[in-house]
Amino acid sequence: CLSSSLQVHTRIHTGEKPFKCDVCSKCFILKHHLQSHMRIHTGEKQFKCDVCSKYFIYKVDLKRHVRIHTGEKPFKCDVCSKCFILKHHLQSHMRIHTGEKTFKCDVCSKCFNEKVNLRIHTGEKPFKCGVCNKCFNHKANLQSHRRIHTGEKPFKCGVCSKCYIDKAHLKRHMRSHTDKKKFKCDVSPKSF
Repeated sequence: CLSSSLQVHTRIHTGEKPFKCDVCSKCFILKHHLQSHMRIHTGEKQFKCDVCSKYFIYKVDLKRHVRIHTGEKPFKCDVCSKCFILKHHLQSHMRIHTGEKTFKCDVCSKCFNEKVNLRIHTGEKPFKCGVCNKCFNHKANLQSHRRIHTGEKPFKCGVCSKCYIDKAHLKRHMRSHTDKKKFKCDVSPKSF
């Protein structure tokens, strides 16, 4: 048992990946990694969200998804304490503090701190809806848009249980419970 563990560990250093996918030829160090990978090709989704009944291929994707419902944001910025659901969102956010702008326009050489901002600048919309062909500059916008077609509403109000297709709609709804109005009229005493 110890020798087989050492043999597997050695593959990390040698780069040996003896388990090959027959469909796409991707190779893996461990047999169970290949078996898990095969779900991409078979479409098997065995991990179900208890809140919204959405299924996922990988357990890690379900774990990330559940944060939408729980509000858990485990990745915290050391500079401003803002928290994020996903690690790469924190990494992207950090560029605000560092001033790093790694995405450069090929036409005018203007630089941006996020790829989506470059896409907005260039007008590129590489993410296309398979139902209505509408295009988006950010994958998350396409994912949110797809919910219009599927009817999925994963953002649930903790007060009245109403559900919404995206976080922005839920936030707007939450103001109805707090009676906190964001916009105040300068002329009348009304707030919205």
